[in-house]
Amino acid sequence: MEPWMELEVERLTVTYGTVPPPWTVAPDEHPYSAYWRMGRGESHIMVWGAWWAAQAWDEAARIAYFRQFPPQPRWLDWMLDAVWDLPLSDGEDDEALVDRTPYFARAEALGFGSQQGHEQDLNDPRP
Repeated sequence: MEPWMELEVERLTVTYGTVPPPWTVAPDEHPYSAYWRMGRGESHIMVWGAWWAAQAWDEAARIAYFRQFPPQPRWLDWMLDAVWDLPLSDGEDDEALVDRTPYFARAEALGFGSQQGHEQDLNDPRP
């Protein structure tokens, strides 16, 4: 991890007790907002990703982390990627996306919300 990232991890840990997911530091920003692709938002995603990878947690620890920071419905798909490290494609055809339905069902069973709620919130025009 780069030195500037280590300093940011320290700062976030003092403030939040750990490195929080994106919706905690900028709750009004949509997951597809340009905020996450430049400047402060992009930096947070980079720091969070490096920190997350360094944790090397198992599934139970990852779920426990997100219980501390439950995602807004629009962020649920992002959480699925973090918890289950989902590939973008099925590996056979780069155009065939992985079916996320079973993962949404697992997340819902864990109390994180539904795929329907995710899709409704993701498509809501409000920030």
